[in-house]
Amino acid sequence: MDQLNRADVPSFKAQEKTPIVLVLDNVRSMHNVGSTFRTADGFGLTKIILCGITAQPPHREIEKTALGATQSVEWKHYDNNIEAIQELKNEGYKIYAIEQVSNSISLPDFVPSLDHKYALIFGNEVNGVDEKLLPLVDGCIEVPQFGTKHSFNVSVTVGVVSWDLLSKMKFSNKKSD
Repeated sequence: MDQLNRADVPSFKAQEKTPIVLVLDNVRSMHNVGSTFRTADGFGLTKIILCGITAQPPHREIEKTALGATQSVEWKHYDNNIEAIQELKNEGYKIYAIEQVSNSISLPDFVPSLDHKYALIFGNEVNGVDEKLLPLVDGCIEVPQFGTKHSFNVSVTVGVVSWDLLSKMKFSNKKSD
């Protein structure tokens, strides 16, 4: 870690975080959960919210892909996904579902504001984001795709969307929403 100039867990917990929260809404695969922890650690994101049936650490299957990131990334579990979203709204987060719906914003067209913090909801591998949450969000973001499948694996989507927003927030001077 010294040669790679990586933070240890106490240093990571103390460092300023990118103002992005990842919300996993009823994600079934523990490997997807672990991968999300690793992505949140790698990009220095604020925290992860696990909702409903989404598995929670500690668990051997989560650790296979998290590789210890469950120790560094702040997380919280909610049985009720609506309660989780309401709490994030009360904390001042702009809430975006990563979902294919009419009027969704294409990811390349979404320009995050440096004045906001964001919560991104990623849904169940089969059913997507719970439809009950859609009236509560500030919008939906869709990742463009050009193949025969209609969606990416949720852990891939977490990485793609997290990097896109992080890079726009950290390496761009644009200030619009």
